[in-house]
Amino acid sequence: MVDVAALRRHDLAYVRSEAWPGLLQGQVQGEMEPDLLAWAELGRPAIFRRRICSDPADIVPLGLPLPPGMGRKRLALACPPAAVIRTTPPPLLRDVLPAAPARWRPTIGTLLESAPSCRCFGSLAWQYLTGLSYLTDTSDLDLLVECRSGADARQVTALLTDVAEHAPMRIDAELITPSGTAVQWREWLTENPELLVKSHTGSALIAWETLFA
Repeated sequence: MVDVAALRRHDLAYVRSEAWPGLLQGQVQGEMEPDLLAWAELGRPAIFRRRICSDPADIVPLGLPLPPGMGRKRLALACPPAAVIRTTPPPLLRDVLPAAPARWRPTIGTLLESAPSCRCFGSLAWQYLTGLSYLTDTSDLDLLVECRSGADARQVTALLTDVAEHAPMRIDAELITPSGTAVQWREWLTENPELLVKSHTGSALIAWETLFA
């Protein structure tokens, strides 16, 4: 059974196909329903989301961001723990490269040379995971980069600053601390006295100097 306490933001959950009708009850109607009922049979995941006050305590809170062709809706699913087959972190950037537009690939290649272990979320990740068209002309490249220390963060943000200056897309990256909290890379660069950090339990303001303390 899945350990909800061990899940982090952006983690993926693969759900048993027989559980999907119950998860989707009341969520969608009409022509989208057959496509969504086939989601698990096609090997497509859901994503772990932050728990909200209306969620029962005994469920795994999952989300399903649909592509533009399906209305770009974001479904909030309440999944029984026993229905989750497995969970995984979001895909590595190097794995999603074949799903990226051709004009993005030189930028991604440059990032991978210096940050080969970074992961991808957002539209590109979902296009890779599902084979559906999520990317649009205004899509960002969404990245997760683990940083063990302030020195790591300085190195990563220097790389991102240099690459973003010439990239054909906007780069939206989160720096992930050893505790699992995340901060947006441009915010960390401001060195504001307080930073907005995110975790699976919500958002909070913390002192800049304590992020990697």
